[in-house]
Amino acid sequence: MASLDELLSQIPLDRVAERLGVDRQTAETAVRAALPTLVGGLGANARDPEGAASLMSALDEHSGSGVLDGGVNVDEVDAADGSKIVSNVFGEKKEQVISTLGAVNGSGGNDLIAKLLPILAPIVLSYLAKQITGNGATTAGDARPSGGIGDILGGLLEGAAGRSGAGGGGIGDVLGSVLGGNSGGGLGGILGGLLGGKR
Repeated sequence: MASLDELLSQIPLDRVAERLGVDRQTAETAVRAALPTLVGGLGANARDPEGAASLMSALDEHSGSGVLDGGVNVDEVDAADGSKIVSNVFGEKKEQVISTLGAVNGSGGNDLIAKLLPILAPIVLSYLAKQITGNGATTAGDARPSGGIGDILGGLLEGAAGRSGAGGGGIGDVLGSVLGGNSGGGLGGILGGLLGGKR
């Protein structure tokens, strides 16, 4: 079953640190903060039929990318493509998300997060595309927010929600801060509020 830990295990933190020009610990802290935020943003998009269709189209494009085959080569990750993905996921809230993640203790600040998100985004999409292909779940022509991609993202989000209560700087804290501390409705409510007005 897909999980945040499995997704994290696909990411070569040493290589990410090299590309970002930081030490491994800083890279890992930043990745652990940014990864569930990206997954949560995708999950919020998938709840909307239009967003689900757009997401499935993006997954279709990344299904044969080979980014995860034989381990991720960070140098070959298309950050320009990743930047488009990040903009699509977070919309007008992108800078707010970057600023809030950048404030997480040890994450390296806004500039680092702004460079990291476009590296992570194609990896996340490739991982999800692989899960879809492996599970035979749903196709781009069957872009339903429930079942298939919705189930996979839901499982990943459960992992994110489980981490949100574990100390400061969890995903709930980060996204709750973006929304002015209003964390009502749990992780799903936070993400829905964060991304609901982006279109």
